[in-house]
Amino acid sequence: MRRRAFLKSNLGHLVACASITAGPRSLFTAGPARGDDRPAATSKIKIGQIGTGHAHAGGKFAAVRGLNELYDLVGIVEADDDLRARAEKSSTYADAAWLTEEQLLATPELAAVVVETPMTDSAAAASRAIAAGKHVHLDKPGALRHEDFRTMRNEAERHGLTVQMGYMLRYNPAFMLLFRAAREGWFGDVLEIDCSMGKLASAEMRRELATLPGSGMFELACHIIDATVTVLGKPEHTHAFGKRSQSEAGALVDNQLAVLEFPRATATIRCNHADPYGGPHRRFQLVGTRGGMEISPLESNKFRLWLSEPHEEYKKGEQTISLPAPPGRYDWEFVDLAKVIRKERPLAWNAAHDIAVHETVLRAAGIWDDA
Repeated sequence: MRRRAFLKSNLGHLVACASITAGPRSLFTAGPARGDDRPAATSKIKIGQIGTGHAHAGGKFAAVRGLNELYDLVGIVEADDDLRARAEKSSTYADAAWLTEEQLLATPELAAVVVETPMTDSAAAASRAIAAGKHVHLDKPGALRHEDFRTMRNEAERHGLTVQMGYMLRYNPAFMLLFRAAREGWFGDVLEIDCSMGKLASAEMRRELATLPGSGMFELACHIIDATVTVLGKPEHTHAFGKRSQSEAGALVDNQLAVLEFPRATATIRCNHADPYGGPHRRFQLVGTRGGMEISPLESNKFRLWLSEPHEEYKKGEQTISLPAPPGRYDWEFVDLAKVIRKERPLAWNAAHDIAVHETVLRAAGIWDDA
């Protein structure tokens, strides 16, 4: 199905929402909208990108460029000469307008900036965009230090600016259903979440992960931590464990587990970068007093659903469901961002939620320093 036709027919599944606060029922103040949920037809939103060093940078640039009915992509910034040279050889950035950061932020009527720098620079780049009065899409997990993230996120809130975090499961159709079903009580009281997100890391990836505190739990498993906090709120306690699959001195901590404690629930988060079948093994399972749901693999849009009573088109008992996938991995988050920028609805995930997620990610990765 063509991208525009898909968006027109399926964006009713996007969240029409207000804010998130801590607690198992505090997901969204309204469920998914129905019908054609594209942003209203107005002038295009001017947007630019800072950085090509994040793992999602090329995909985000392509997604915004593809949504040309919504956005005017004015250009991209890359201050690192090596990263710039690599990007210029990629078809993803063909015909891109290369700007300095000063030129981008001074662009008349620029409304938003996509921050896709390496993690060492991301919070600072987002802060400069916020200081210039721009909304920000900030890729995960947002900052190495919690103090930097908390300051940046609160500063945006103080100025009425949106920071949309790039946690890709937020806009996955199966996860959007899970979030709504949990909020509306389909599962009763949620008692446990068990999830994993790993891959077989190449030698190059292992070297890159070794430069990050917290390794894969910080860089990759943050996606499922965000989803867990969306359902259960901020944990009371977080316990981190790490093992090495390789025995040489200085080997990467590549087999990680975090256990999160809530008042009436527990969650286990696994991240294994030595798993040759890491993709197929990615899963998210929720169990409650009235049912549960297992999404496996994570981005397949396939899930098993258990319900003690029927809800909408879903019957009592066990069933296996497959939902249609959006045309692009990141399309729906940028469609939602357009609606937020146009003040058609607030973003579902507020500053308090994002700050709680960032703290939990650091604790789960074993690097929380009480900053």
